[in-house]
Amino acid sequence: MTGVWILVLLAIIVGVVVVARRNGQRRELERQRAELEPVQKLAAEDVTALGEQLQELDLDLAGHQLDAGQRADYQRALDAYEAAKTAADAMTRPDDVRHVTEIVEDGRYAIACVRARVAGEPLPTRRPPCFFDPRHGLSVTDVLWSPPSGAPRDVPACALDAERVRAGADPDSRMVMAGAQRVPYYQAGGAYRPYAQGYFGAFGPMELMFAGLLFGGLGGFDMIGDGIGAIGDGIGDLGEGIGDAVGGIGDGIGDMFDGFDF
Repeated sequence: MTGVWILVLLAIIVGVVVVARRNGQRRELERQRAELEPVQKLAAEDVTALGEQLQELDLDLAGHQLDAGQRADYQRALDAYEAAKTAADAMTRPDDVRHVTEIVEDGRYAIACVRARVAGEPLPTRRPPCFFDPRHGLSVTDVLWSPPSGAPRDVPACALDAERVRAGADPDSRMVMAGAQRVPYYQAGGAYRPYAQGYFGAFGPMELMFAGLLFGGLGGFDMIGDGIGAIGDGIGDLGEGIGDAVGGIGDGIGDMFDGFDF
């Protein structure tokens, strides 16, 4: 009889593990789908903005005979636009947006190089995009800025946003929906971190700022809350697993006794 109870206990443990794992995978897929849609929309808007910048470049280049260097940079910008569209359409996880914004950033720099060559100016220094809204293009300077409930820090900015910050005004930040509120993308939670990393990850110290200071929320409490929520989900999955497993075993035992003729 002891052996029977050992088998029952093992069956309960296996059932709990299987059900909890299945529920955890289901919740993770639901979370990724919920996070993917707004980030995918953001990526599509950035790709569209790159296409509009190429159209403006085409108008400005009308009647100009491009030399080899100008044609190479122009083709690089066109290729980046096509590659960014393909990457945006292929997104299946929020993290995939990083590849999209890396390509868009390279395309915008190629456009800046074409304009510099046509104007007879030196090629622009490869600086990160404007932090407040990467669609503003290459930053021209670093400006001291204080995020909400955060310490002041230098961030790259376009000329207009740098002027606004120095004057004590709010910069023209990229706004996204976070729940029922519109907030700057850098305050919208961890799902937008890969979006920023694609633009700024190649520029060293910017990566540290995004990873630990801005997207973590006020003092990192958003990340702590996410962790507590994950633990709670795990406990809930465990409870569901125990209930389902025990219920299943109970049904099995009931069926077994039904088979005996007392």
